[in-house]
Amino acid sequence: MTVTVIDAGPRQVSRSVEVAAPAAELYAMAADPRRHSELDGSGTVRDNIKAPAELTVGSKFSTKMKMYGVPYRITSTVTALKPDELVEWRHPVGHRWRWQFEALSPTRTRVTETFDYHDAGAVKNALKYYELMGATKANAAGIEATLAKLRDRYAER
Repeated sequence: MTVTVIDAGPRQVSRSVEVAAPAAELYAMAADPRRHSELDGSGTVRDNIKAPAELTVGSKFSTKMKMYGVPYRITSTVTALKPDELVEWRHPVGHRWRWQFEALSPTRTRVTETFDYHDAGAVKNALKYYELMGATKANAAGIEATLAKLRDRYAER
């Protein structure tokens, strides 16, 4: 299956792919920040510095990142969780990353990853901050690489 573009609405970049794995298994990976580097296909996510044993809404986790050759650290806040279906966190700059898992069968799942900047702030939106910084295009490419990596990881089973 190919990675497909999803129209999630304005100021959202979303892609989806079918993966040959149970939704619960895929959710467990996204719901554990210590495993995010396993998911990442963009090459930006490094190790987690600090994360709770189990996420709840409001939990914070810190991650080492690297973009354009520059290492940095971010602390994100979990904004939504629904076991086996949804994990979402807010980046300190204001945008959100969302993972959705739709069980198509006991062993097949549609996975959707979304970069959501629709409520990142009126000033950022008015200035088209994310577009001018190239974040929408870069994140679209990163999401596509991430979902392809996830699909391929489970295709080998």
